[in-house]
Amino acid sequence: MNRIIKLFLPVFVYITMIDAANAQYAVGKPRDASLKIGVAKIDITPDTPIWLSGYASREKPSKGIVQPIRSRVLIIQENPSSRIVFITAEVLGLSTEIIDMVRKHAEQKYQLNRSQLFFNSSHTHTGPVIWPCLDVVYEFDAADQRRVSAYGQKLATRICDALDSAMADLSAGLLFAGHGQAGFAINRRGLINPNGPTDHDVPVLRVTDLGGNTKAILFGYACHNTTIVDDYHYISGDYSGFAQTELERNNPGAVALFITGCAGDQNPEPRGTLQLAVDHGKELAMAVQQVLKGTLKPVRAPIRTNYQEVELKFRDVDISRYQKDIVGDNIYLQRRAKLMLQAYNKGWGAGGYSYPIQAVRFGKDLTILGLSDEVVVDYSLNNKKKYAHENLFVAGYCNQVNCYIPNKRILNEGGYEADDSMIYYGQPGRFEDDVEDRIMKKIGEVMKQVGALAGR
Repeated sequence: MNRIIKLFLPVFVYITMIDAANAQYAVGKPRDASLKIGVAKIDITPDTPIWLSGYASREKPSKGIVQPIRSRVLIIQENPSSRIVFITAEVLGLSTEIIDMVRKHAEQKYQLNRSQLFFNSSHTHTGPVIWPCLDVVYEFDAADQRRVSAYGQKLATRICDALDSAMADLSAGLLFAGHGQAGFAINRRGLINPNGPTDHDVPVLRVTDLGGNTKAILFGYACHNTTIVDDYHYISGDYSGFAQTELERNNPGAVALFITGCAGDQNPEPRGTLQLAVDHGKELAMAVQQVLKGTLKPVRAPIRTNYQEVELKFRDVDISRYQKDIVGDNIYLQRRAKLMLQAYNKGWGAGGYSYPIQAVRFGKDLTILGLSDEVVVDYSLNNKKKYAHENLFVAGYCNQVNCYIPNKRILNEGGYEADDSMIYYGQPGRFEDDVEDRIMKKIGEVMKQVGALAGR
């Protein structure tokens, strides 16, 4: 009898191990732990008073801080040549200058290439000015200019510090993905198009250590961070800041990173008070928490990344328009005209805009497409339809934020996102009608490079 037990024991153990592995996989756990995870969070709250960004009607700087703002970093590494670094910041938008400072640090110290750095801004309208974003809105004196410029340089340094901390935190981990819903975003162009589209999807990426403890939560939503309006002069992250705080409270030891979706024409509803920002944050956090409690699908290697740029064209504007504006009564048109006439007279040129597009794909389990600037919601909906077989999240506000990115629908309808916003961003005027075609074509090239094919 003992001989029989000894003979079949190795087979029994082997079968038991297979059953255990299959059981793990069935409830959403990968069979391997080939990934390393690093996470960090750092305070980027400026000293006050400082001018807040997002509303042209503000006439004074901040009064204080109701909620600290932060930059968060999540590194997912298969090996030193295959990795992605998500960098989020609770500001209106990052500048090319800040991105380049962080990029150079990451390349020199960690040999990270451009496609492996995924920047995203929460677009809070109660965060500090990131000069020169929306610089036409402001007429700074020398002291204010020093203050906002110094903050931008310090922000880049703080993000580099967070990157260093996340690199030092690398350890084996697992990834899981799911989706929820939050309903407070509306299409804000109701007066122009009462039936404008929305995207209420809440994508969630759960990051754990090998013991199953949640280490990070990456989540997104397509909605402007404009619950708090222009008469409020205290620093906060708006609804997404409160959502991150709530998730970190409910998941001790975890870092929650919010990624803004294609929210260019999406607003929270209702809006207007700090309490509403808290309420929307709790609703979004609850949606994420429900996903975390459910059955999530494993997300696995390989990690593929790609970054490309496409040249977008502005419509030609006769110089006489700016000559008229610079002697007119509208201070915003006057300031924009000053920029354009300076460019004209100094031969800088202002006819095109180099637009970044990037993507990261984890095996066949999850793809995140990153679009720069204030992207309207159609780019999310149309790409999800085009790449219907992908588990796809389309993020806006990636890399720099220098203008709105309309599509054909928006250009045909006109209005703020197509025209007036370009004044405040100091851009020449509206884009050419082929802006959507150019972007979608380049998206196709980027997606192909990471292995995602349309219409499969």
